[in-house]
Amino acid sequence: MQSHPTRRTRTVRATAGLAGLAGAIALVAAGCSSSSGDTTDPSPSASGGATHVDVTLTSAGGGDACQVSTSSVPAGPVTFTVTNKDSAAITEVELLSGDRIVGEKENLAPGLAPVSFTVTLGGGKYQVYCPGAQTDTTDLTVTGEAATPTGGVQDVLAQGTKTYGTYVDGQVADMVTAVKALQAAVDSGDLEAAQKAYADARPFYEKVESDVEGFVLPGSDPTDNKGNLDYLIDMRASNLDPAVGWHGFHAVERDLFEKKAITGSTKKLAAELTKNVDQLSSLAKGLSYKPEDLANGAAGLLEEVQANKIKGEEEKYSHLDLVDFAANVEGAEQAFANLEPGLEQIDPDLTKQVATQFANVKTTLKDYEDPSALGGYKTWTPELRKADAAKLSQAIQALQQPLSKIAEKVATAQ
Repeated sequence: MQSHPTRRTRTVRATAGLAGLAGAIALVAAGCSSSSGDTTDPSPSASGGATHVDVTLTSAGGGDACQVSTSSVPAGPVTFTVTNKDSAAITEVELLSGDRIVGEKENLAPGLAPVSFTVTLGGGKYQVYCPGAQTDTTDLTVTGEAATPTGGVQDVLAQGTKTYGTYVDGQVADMVTAVKALQAAVDSGDLEAAQKAYADARPFYEKVESDVEGFVLPGSDPTDNKGNLDYLIDMRASNLDPAVGWHGFHAVERDLFEKKAITGSTKKLAAELTKNVDQLSSLAKGLSYKPEDLANGAAGLLEEVQANKIKGEEEKYSHLDLVDFAANVEGAEQAFANLEPGLEQIDPDLTKQVATQFANVKTTLKDYEDPSALGGYKTWTPELRKADAAKLSQAIQALQQPLSKIAEKVATAQ
């Protein structure tokens, strides 16, 4: 993180700027996969011009499952209705096109009312992914015309920056929801619920930090941490500004995990965090990007991993650093994946190297997944850090080396 917003130059567009992306892939929200059982409805229902698919999350038979009513849908608008009957292990669903998340929903708690959402899909092979399910990934076929990027390299790269912008908007919107849930849990005085809500809220900022860290409160001095939203939302003990004091996620973390107490001060800190995240959401909505912004942002997120997460510096009190680690990697991969169609035209060998190293990092991270733990990952204790930090650092370094070449490639592409 930085004390003032000098990292990148951005332009803010009208709030509707990304709402009507051209093409057949609309990055709005995601359905869930079938993890077991049959897909018994090969002809999903359609009404009002949209195809309808029912998705049910269950823990039937002693294992958590995602059941989707069909394995094939026609190209066009598709409305998913998701019901989490009783699965505590499955709280997130994603729709993937290759490595690119074309939509996702998180914090799908059991027993809540069904959630409906609509995505517009072009023909091709997709995967629906339910972390925590016994079988977490299932193919989904979309029949009809494929949604492929068109035009020259610069056109294809530009399309990627737009779809990535929609991903960022979605993460920021989900962060607002998650932080409000954190405030509600803090206000209730339920320490265990507040700790869980903290773990659930953290990944959203970490996925897109490189894109939103440059904003200040209106009328503020950009060199003063008193108005720097990145500081006010995500400052750490290691970069505490005594003149401004404790604020944001980690001030709440300190109370919940070190002090193990919710006080009037904790409630004020949580309310302030909600206010600042709302402000950030308003300022960051509809950002536009250059291709090199995505590449540099991806590199920046991996630098965050090496500088803070692996060292255990980010989540000093909760030791949830691996949750943040995984979020940084996801954000970096989404930046790369949205450049990938254009980058393949520029340098297919480099593209393959980067994709392979992302896969290696994710495979390595799988060893630390723990569905029973806060945030879904093992606690990054000093003992585990001493044993495994070097291994994780080496995996990130192997990814950083080829990834560092992408910015120049896309910035100079003809």
